Amino acid sequence: MRLPRDEPLMIPATPLRAQPRQWQRAWRDAITEPRELLELLDLGHLAAQLLPRAETGFAMRVPRGFAARMRRGDAGDPLLLQVLPRAQELDDVPGFTADAVGDLNARVGAGVLHKYQGRALLIATGSCAVNCRYCFRRHFPYAQETAAASQWHEAIAHIRADTSIYEVILSGGDPLSLATPKLAELSAALRTIAHVQRVRIHTRLPIVLPERVDEEFLLWLRALPWPVAIVLHANHANEIDAAVTSACARLREAGANLLNQSVLLRGVNDDVQALADLSTRLFDSGVMPYYLHQLDRVAGAAHFAVDDERARMLVDGLRERLSGYLVPRLVREIAGESSKTPV
Repeated sequence: MRLPRDEPLMIPATPLRAQPRQWQRAWRDAITEPRELLELLDLGHLAAQLLPRAETGFAMRVPRGFAARMRRGDAGDPLLLQVLPRAQELDDVPGFTADAVGDLNARVGAGVLHKYQGRALLIATGSCAVNCRYCFRRHFPYAQETAAASQWHEAIAHIRADTSIYEVILSGGDPLSLATPKLAELSAALRTIAHVQRVRIHTRLPIVLPERVDEEFLLWLRALPWPVAIVLHANHANEIDAAVTSACARLREAGANLLNQSVLLRGVNDDVQALADLSTRLFDSGVMPYYLHQLDRVAGAAHFAVDDERARMLVDGLRERLSGYLVPRLVREIAGESSKTPV
């Protein structure tokens, strides 16, 4: 049952500070050294061949539970390729820039982006449980641009002042890296804004760190007075194990609508069978395939790019073998456009 707008959920913060939750302990235990990850996967002998010789400027972070889903001894494992720093990240490739999707031009306040009619996106935090090597915000100035930094004041002021905003989108980083009491601060403030009708959360945590979907978070989610869409991010079927499926079930039971967006990545999922397996595994877990993104052209990620002709061929192949509702829409984000652009 959802609470009325004038009855905000109160979640005490003290227990969280005194005793870290299971998900926070798992977060802190993440693998941050590339050589350690390779050793765990019996690939340590390939470190000199696989790793860059200089710092990429983008740290590695991988939860141990996510690493456990990788295949030992396989340097081409699709999960490993998403997170392991590679020498190609240092290449200077024309057309690949620091702000690939025009985030900074869409800024209307600290951590507040307003790109599309009726929707405000909050950069809730710069933290992520996993650092994906193709991340389009890998160069984003999070130190100056996080909406939660000042108890959400600037974000709330912008949303309150613009009555055309009907949907608030939490992004990042990953908004679920924030403790639940911090999320409750935001939802309590949003309850006082009558024109907010929906909330959307973009998160990878239920995929890479399913422990985050704990009872405290579910209590908060159930109490929200708006329809809530949670847009997950999985790129390969091997990312979805029993723990992820269970987390998705708990999110659905709490009233969330679950969608997935993927990024088309060379060597990871640029194959009809891999994409079909992903859509099927998602649907079996109660998640609808939503978007298949062409890679955002961010500096350091060019080696993941798949050309448009091949991308369209892959989606055509999906249509031939899957029901229409299992075929995600192939899109790209173009800076300054009023919506995602079909490819």
